[in-house]
Amino acid sequence: MALAANDILFRPFRLKSLALDNRIVMAPMTRSFAAEGIPGAIQAEYYRRRAAGGVGLILSEGTVIDRPASRNDPGIPFFHGDAALQGWKQVIDAVHDAGGRMGPQIWHTGAVKSFQTDWAPEAPLESPSGLVAPGTPRGEAMSEEAIADTVAAFAKAAADAKRLGFDTVEIHGAHGYLIDQFFWSGTNERQDRYGGATIKERSRLAGEIVTAIRAAVGPDFPIILRVSQWKQQDYTVRLGETPDAMTDWLGPLVEAGVDILHCSQRRFWEPEFPEIDGQTGLNFAGWAKKLTGAATISVGSVGLSGDFMAAFGGESSSPVNLDHLVHRMENEEFDLIAVGRALITDPNWAAKVRAGDQAGFRNFDPVSLGELA
Repeated sequence: MALAANDILFRPFRLKSLALDNRIVMAPMTRSFAAEGIPGAIQAEYYRRRAAGGVGLILSEGTVIDRPASRNDPGIPFFHGDAALQGWKQVIDAVHDAGGRMGPQIWHTGAVKSFQTDWAPEAPLESPSGLVAPGTPRGEAMSEEAIADTVAAFAKAAADAKRLGFDTVEIHGAHGYLIDQFFWSGTNERQDRYGGATIKERSRLAGEIVTAIRAAVGPDFPIILRVSQWKQQDYTVRLGETPDAMTDWLGPLVEAGVDILHCSQRRFWEPEFPEIDGQTGLNFAGWAKKLTGAATISVGSVGLSGDFMAAFGGESSSPVNLDHLVHRMENEEFDLIAVGRALITDPNWAAKVRAGDQAGFRNFDPVSLGELA
C-alpha cells in the first residue's frame, strides 16, 4: 500500500483549539495497570511511544471520575485526587514531548461487572434503576442528589484535564456503562425527569454532563462523546432505530456542546441503515455526521480480521488491508478513525501505514492485553 493510496489518513485536522497532524486516533482501551488507581512512569512511556509512532490523537484508557463506585477494576486509573492527577500530568507532558496530542476518557462504569476480575468496590454500585440489563438487578437506583454529584464530578474531571494541559476530553457514554444505562430503556425505568419513553428524554443526564463540562472548560476546548448502539450486555440493542430517532438522541447532545461524536461499532464497515442506503451505505459515524453536522470518529475492528470483543475470549487477529477505510474517508463519511488492538500490538502502526509498510504489520495476540509495552 503506497503512501498515495492512504494520503487521506495523514491530512491535518483542526477543530477549535485541537490541531492534529493526521486522522489516526488511538482508541481508549482499558489496560488496568494503574496500581491503587495512580498512573505513573509506565503509563507515560506507553502513551509516549504511540505518540512517537505517529498517532494523531491519543485517547486514554478509561479513567474514572470522583464517585465512590465509579470503577469496576482496581487497576483502572482515577482522574481525581492529587496523586492521580500528578501521574496524568507526567503522561501528557511525555506525549507532548513526543509531538503528540491527547485527551483523557472520563468514565463511570455504573453497574457493569469487569471482564477481567471479580473485584467490586465497597460502595454500592450506581445505576439508573438498579439494573445492569433488562430484568437483571445490580446496583442501586441513583437519587437525584447522586446524579447531581455525578454531573459535577464529570465537570471537575474535564476542568482538571484542561488545567493539566490535555488537548481535549472524551466522555464515555457507550457500551452499557453508566451514561449508556440512562440512554437504554432496558436499564432506565425511572419515572422522574431522568427517565422517559423516548431516547430524547433518557438523554437528560448526558445533556447535563455535557452542559456542565462546557461551562467548566470554556467555548474553545473540544469535547468528544463516545456513543454506541450496542451494549456489552446485548450486542443487538439499537438506541436509534431510525435516522429520526438517532437525531433525537444525538442532536441535543451536540447542541449542548459536543464537538466530536466517537461512534463505536463492533465492525466499522457495517452500514447503519442498510434498508435506506444499502449494504455499502453509511456507517454509524457517517449517519451521525450527516444528521447532526458534528465531526465524527469511526471505530470498530480497524486493520484486523477479528472482532475486538473476541479478544476478551482469547481470539487472535491478523492484519487486513485498509482500502475500504481509505475509500470511506475519501468520501468524507467521517473525519477521524480510531484504532485499538493494532496499536496495543505495535506502537509504530501509524508510521508503518504512512510508509506503506503493510508487510510490517503484526498479528494481534491477546497475550498483549496482559502487558503494558
